[in-house]
Amino acid sequence: MSNWIYTTAAEQADALAAGTVTSVELVQAYLDQIAATNGEINSYLHVDAEGALAQAKASDERRAAGTPLHPLDGVPIAIKDVLATEGLPTTAGSKILEGWIPPYDGTVTAKIKAAGLPILGKTNMDEFAMGSSNENSAYGPVKNPWDLTRIPGGSGGGSAAAVAAFQAPLAIGSDTGGSIRQPGAMTGTVGVKPTYGSISRYGVIALANSLDQLGPVTRSVLDSALLHELIGGHDPKDSTSVPGTVEGLVEAARSGAAGDLTGVKIGVVKELQGDAWSAPVVERFHESIEILKGLGAEITEVSLPSFVHAMAAYYLILPAECSSNLAKFDAMRYGLRVTPAGSPSADDVMRVSRDAGFGAEVKRRILIGTYALSSGYYDAYYGQAQKIRTLIIEDFRKAFESVDVLVSPTAPTTAWAIGEKSDDPLANYLQDLATIPANLAGVPGISIPSGLSSEDGLPTGIQFLAPVLEDARLYRVGAALEKALTDQWGGQIAPAAYASKEGK
Repeated sequence: MSNWIYTTAAEQADALAAGTVTSVELVQAYLDQIAATNGEINSYLHVDAEGALAQAKASDERRAAGTPLHPLDGVPIAIKDVLATEGLPTTAGSKILEGWIPPYDGTVTAKIKAAGLPILGKTNMDEFAMGSSNENSAYGPVKNPWDLTRIPGGSGGGSAAAVAAFQAPLAIGSDTGGSIRQPGAMTGTVGVKPTYGSISRYGVIALANSLDQLGPVTRSVLDSALLHELIGGHDPKDSTSVPGTVEGLVEAARSGAAGDLTGVKIGVVKELQGDAWSAPVVERFHESIEILKGLGAEITEVSLPSFVHAMAAYYLILPAECSSNLAKFDAMRYGLRVTPAGSPSADDVMRVSRDAGFGAEVKRRILIGTYALSSGYYDAYYGQAQKIRTLIIEDFRKAFESVDVLVSPTAPTTAWAIGEKSDDPLANYLQDLATIPANLAGVPGISIPSGLSSEDGLPTGIQFLAPVLEDARLYRVGAALEKALTDQWGGQIAPAAYASKEGK
């Protein structure tokens, strides 16, 4: 198997430009890795070998003619199964959409194709992106490449596991309450939630419209910057899309890798500490803080008092929006249809089909959301949650008056055993303590690996948050810390079972 799969996307782009490797060779190497490992990891729901090789061949032909479309032209990518891909199955991890093939591409898919990146396939996920462990997929759980008995984080565990296991150099995830960043922390990958509205949501199967955001999953901060710039920018098809282009991220990542953070003010969030955080996670976090100090950053503690209410607010707002969004899966127009015996009415067909097609977690959230929006309870629950959301936005605004970025551990613990928290939904929800506030406020966040736990040897992550549309700050600080840590480790961390010593 080719050692090219152990290189970063940026290195592969350079090698393609230099003629050292072809896109067909890259794609075939990843397809070989997927074939060898996906049976045990279950990170891909659909692999498009024929399509990816055809796209790779076209990329090589463009390069030979001197007309590459983009610096990443020819570098393969995986896409979370929540984003529409014309001609490829898109299920959102649910039986209710089993076999559905979209007749169109989402905007991000279209941008990826237009730039010449071969699409390897669609990655596994918690059903309709509801979950923190990837155990809620209708097609079986994803296994963490670091330990196949552990979860990879959710809902985007498929994308994170694919990148961690060298099944793809780049992947697209979606982040509604931490579903890019939290799996990143648990698989040792880089995950970015961009500013809300800066990347089009057109073609995304919505969970919660005011919270969902697509973003990059990669093995390095620079790779995320390259992909982020490619997929970002205004889209008239998306009513929540903000004006302007997304630029300066690659420059910020390259600048940060120089290792000078003099003058950068970093605020440690007071409310994202305490008994909920495991000792090994906190240990790695404080080591990273000391490194940031050594790079010239000014560290101070910052209080955002409304953060303590963020989870309660989130788990009212999200179910309310998802109950509305999922009403369209009615067995009438597309998706699963189950017809009961006798002479059933349309209501009978709808009820039986939704019962068969939706999993337990989806049903739970639909019921919570419907209750929160019902007459007599709207003001008491949903209305109050929106008020908390406003307070959280104000807390961020005040904090960023005194600091450039905020920092916290990405997740309270490392990856837990599959099935360990299945009977306790609240224990799962608590894993998003640190990531939820960014989605409620629309601010950007990045998670990068901060080392391995001294207890179980599993990855931990550190999260940086920046003001709205100041995503470049994340790349500068993230790249600086990443460079210092990888210099200390002697390279990137990777699961030993899937990493070649020659390739690392």
